[in-house]
Amino acid sequence: MCEVAAFRENKMMIRRISKLVLVGAIASLAAPAFAQDGRAPRGTPKPVTVPVSIRLRGPAPVEMKFVDFILREDGELQREISRRSQVDSPMTLAILFQDDLVSSVAVEIKNVANFIRNEPGGDRVMVAYIRPGSLEVRRKFTNELDKAAQSIRAPQSLASAGAYNPYVEIIEGLRRFDSQPMGRRAMIVVSDGIDISRGVDSSTPSQSLDLQRAISEAQRRGVAIYSIFAPPAAATMAALTLNGQSCLQRLSDETGGRAFFQGTAAPVSFDPFLKEIDQLLKMQIAYTYLSTHTNKGFHKLEIKPLDHDVEIRHPAGYTR
Repeated sequence: MCEVAAFRENKMMIRRISKLVLVGAIASLAAPAFAQDGRAPRGTPKPVTVPVSIRLRGPAPVEMKFVDFILREDGELQREISRRSQVDSPMTLAILFQDDLVSSVAVEIKNVANFIRNEPGGDRVMVAYIRPGSLEVRRKFTNELDKAAQSIRAPQSLASAGAYNPYVEIIEGLRRFDSQPMGRRAMIVVSDGIDISRGVDSSTPSQSLDLQRAISEAQRRGVAIYSIFAPPAAATMAALTLNGQSCLQRLSDETGGRAFFQGTAAPVSFDPFLKEIDQLLKMQIAYTYLSTHTNKGFHKLEIKPLDHDVEIRHPAGYTR
């Protein structure tokens, strides 16, 4: 009798254990897997390419690949995959003119054309004009630099040729990079930077929705934007002019480029600006690293040189 009772008790115990094992198996299938530190895994790391411009403060030239720096994404160190410089990666460059700028900009057409002709062989250049509701592409991306230079024309300098918002057309220009190989990329924008598409309030850099979109699209494609301010042909309030400059400043700063102004008037000459842009483009590298943050949203970048004589320009981050 005791043996029968013991047998039944063991059988019931086995059933309980079996149920516990089954429940545990179901829970492990239904619940997401977690790392040992309690955080969900991030998924497979993905390569990300960003434009990094290196400027040397010292007189001695340094080979690009020997300039050491560290990159953090969302505060965490990332592993480098490759660096492509002018030696092994041609530049893909888009040049955009706003079509309603002051007539004095026409004098600078020759300087811009010479700038294009002096680009290294193999570089690809696109020339386009920002017009109301559209981007007029005068020359698609081409490595025939002389033809690209010949496509430059003077802006129409008419108020009717002005867009309420240059950033929508800048976004359209950025999309043209999708057909080009990934590598060193940049855009030069000659514009007043003024966005009044949603009223005067939208002209500030913190309120312009399309400015933010343009920044995000440039960061996603690894395009550094260099902006040159020129006022519009139509009379404009001083506050709008300052807001336009601030928008261009943010556009360039957050994409790894640089903004150029000479007060609130038209620049006396584009030549010093173009010379500095030329030097920055020559020192730009396409830096590819393995990102361990694969979740959607904005990922902040921080790149610091190990040498105090080196200045680095880079995007503020990117949105996945």
